[in-house]
Amino acid sequence: MNEIEEMQEDIRKLRADVDDGIVKRDAGVARIAGMQKELRGTIAQVELSTANRDRKGLLMAGADRAIRELLTIFKDDPIEVPLEEASMSVWAHMQLEE
Repeated sequence: MNEIEEMQEDIRKLRADVDDGIVKRDAGVARIAGMQKELRGTIAQVELSTANRDRKGLLMAGADRAIRELLTIFKDDPIEVPLEEASMSVWAHMQLEE
């Protein structure tokens, strides 16, 4: 997010330089267009990353709930220990997935 704010500030500064005549208008407009395109790409990447992180968080919460329910159902059952070990293996595998 900090990178996006820095890019927006750079665009604002360049616009001011164009308005003040420090940068030629045609060169400044072309550079601003390129910077805006780069900014949109960065925003899209951040949104995708956030969506993926949110999705993974929801999956992990669902898995956690399912594991706890299974362990509660099979409490004091001979399958409890193997189920707990298998659950922890699944949990570890899910955490390592991208």
